[in-house]
Amino acid sequence: MPLVAHNKLPTFERLREEGQTILRPGQAARQDIRTLHIGILNMMPDAAMEATERQFFRLIGESNPIAQFNVHLFSLPIIERGTDIQKHIDEHYLSFEEIKASGLDALIVTGANVSQPNLSLEPFWEPLSEVFNWAYENVTSTLCSCLATHANLELQYNQTRYNLGYKRWGVFSHRVKNKKHPLVKGINTRFDAPHSRYNQIDNTQFEAAGLHVLAESDEAGVQMAVSPDGFRTVYFQGHPEYDSVSLLKEYKREVGLFALALNRGDSVEYPPFPLNYFDKHTQAIFNEYRYRLIEAITNKTEPPVFPEHLILDRIDNSWHDTAAAILVNWMGLVYQITNIERNIPFMDGIDPNDPLNLKA
Repeated sequence: MPLVAHNKLPTFERLREEGQTILRPGQAARQDIRTLHIGILNMMPDAAMEATERQFFRLIGESNPIAQFNVHLFSLPIIERGTDIQKHIDEHYLSFEEIKASGLDALIVTGANVSQPNLSLEPFWEPLSEVFNWAYENVTSTLCSCLATHANLELQYNQTRYNLGYKRWGVFSHRVKNKKHPLVKGINTRFDAPHSRYNQIDNTQFEAAGLHVLAESDEAGVQMAVSPDGFRTVYFQGHPEYDSVSLLKEYKREVGLFALALNRGDSVEYPPFPLNYFDKHTQAIFNEYRYRLIEAITNKTEPPVFPEHLILDRIDNSWHDTAAAILVNWMGLVYQITNIERNIPFMDGIDPNDPLNLKA
């Protein structure tokens, strides 16, 4: 499904340069196809905001070679931004009021950085709650990623996440638990997905809320679930949208934070590798870098350059195809049941309590 470059967002040009099919408005107008309007509530921190745009745009754009998508970005004004990102938002993002006025067929809600022990204490809690409440009544289906999943379960079902006591990150193997659900139609029964989080909601909590778990991992827990109606809310606890190098960038950031802390004289532990992500050769390179970095900080000499250029060709992506296949299914199902009017969630005759007719 080609994306429509309906504004001057730089992400459109970046994706076109990568080979993604991007239609200009004049091209789109000549095709007699119902355009789907997809919203992305992007709450990611400044450093990851535009990368997150591209990650979800890719998945949406790859989900069908015929249908068209207008993707409408918005954020929450209460999230503090730097000057450059605020300019980017002012130029290319809509307000939530504009989103509500025009309507959406589907919505994606990203993760976010947190600073409070409980999500309900975060500054974004109330405006995010407003978005979720509006979407449930007005959008055909909402897809929640990572923290958005935790926030929605607490808001809608009073299921509170708990702290793991460590960072769960890496690439983990998952199994499909409900092979009959149309969202997992055609995907591998065992697949990989990245996770990166300090908190978790367990299988028992999903089930206590009446949700249906579609895929989970023995190591990383639930990856994918749906709301009791089977479709109106889709939950990812991991990050299937991640690029091949997303975990590498996180590892580089963690190492950088370690170096800053060690320079201050703090007692800190060197960050562990993301699990199941670096091969042995890559680990050896990074272990050598670790030794040289600590030695340089101890001796107050020039630190070595982070050796990502030595390992980029060794990073494998074992999750993108499955993520794309799930998005294909999600977009196709939205297309089949959404109303032709953007501000009405379902076609006539669709039961909101069983929109996919799974209980028949």
